[in-house]
Amino acid sequence: MCGRFALKTPRARLSERFGLAECMDLVPRYNIPPGTEVAAIRVSPEGKRVLHLLRWGLVPHWAKDSAIGAKLSNARAEGVADKPSFRDAFRCRRCLMPADGFYEWQTRGKDKQPYFIHQDDTFAMAGLWSSWRQPDGGVLRTCCIITTGPNGVMAPIHDRMPVIVAPADWERWLTAPGAAVQDLLRPCPDADLRAWPVDRRVNRTADDDPGLMDPISLDALAPPGSVS
Repeated sequence: MCGRFALKTPRARLSERFGLAECMDLVPRYNIPPGTEVAAIRVSPEGKRVLHLLRWGLVPHWAKDSAIGAKLSNARAEGVADKPSFRDAFRCRRCLMPADGFYEWQTRGKDKQPYFIHQDDTFAMAGLWSSWRQPDGGVLRTCCIITTGPNGVMAPIHDRMPVIVAPADWERWLTAPGAAVQDLLRPCPDADLRAWPVDRRVNRTADDDPGLMDPISLDALAPPGSVS
């Protein structure tokens, strides 16, 4: 799964990196949880890439209650094209979710140790988005992250990871038919990722500062009898 991520890249760099025609100012965030507003890149009706804030937790257009979004922050790649919650969005409402890194938790004995995983530059996680008509007539726009099995870097940490779309495939992910992007639902190459353990402060969503991404020594934290 993907339960937290970070995005600190300034607006100007995001616009350059992703070829955006429209990009809002973003506050740097280092511990982004589901249920909050997150940056998502979509294609406008004019065919241009734009970045807007969507709520993380997909609410399908047919849902009777927006509370379903709390259960749909991630979509498994293995069934995303067929499951009712995701299939419509996968067919025609895909997005890119920019990130500077994400967190995952490794089970070590009775504890869970968080890791920060990143690339050398801001990258794009594969996402889906949806519009839901609220009872008051307003529109709620939401999104989710697609996950897949782990690559060699992630396997020792967790059995799932976000689908990371390579820059050469961004346009295809955003605009091609669903059947034409199935091959992108795979782990990224091992060489693309770096990972290290971080402080367990990241477990608290109230903590949101650059220090959360700093590497720590596991030897100093390992409790007696835990597995390294």
